[in-house]
Amino acid sequence: MIIKQLSVFLENKIGRLTEMTKILSENNINISAFSVADTADFGIVRCIVSKPDEAYKVLKEMRFSVNITDVVGMIVPHEPGGLYKALKILSENNVPVEYMYAFAFNSAASVIIRSESNEEVIKVLQNNKMKLLSASDVYEL
Repeated sequence: MIIKQLSVFLENKIGRLTEMTKILSENNINISAFSVADTADFGIVRCIVSKPDEAYKVLKEMRFSVNITDVVGMIVPHEPGGLYKALKILSENNVPVEYMYAFAFNSAASVIIRSESNEEVIKVLQNNKMKLLSASDVYEL
């Protein structure tokens, strides 16, 4: 149930994100999900890719600052309150969420969650009959 996520630190300058995606493209690595957060000097791209270990290697070789982080994915109904119900379960079980990002398509939303205790996220969500994503589910999107 653990999914490998890349965190890539990019200078805030035109073309840097384009360069990163070009490298992934040239290595036949698909991006399934991503989030970009920025500050004045740099941005952090968090992404789920089809071949995380290979992506890490090629980005490092091209002098990108990149890390692999474990995250958890779940499916929630794409309806009012769908995300609330999942987050309420985590809150009621004292499971912290460091950050998350999501996308919805048709009747379901895929949510990526990072917590200091991913194992606890998995346990609590499974105990409450929430649908989790496997790494292969996400890598192949």
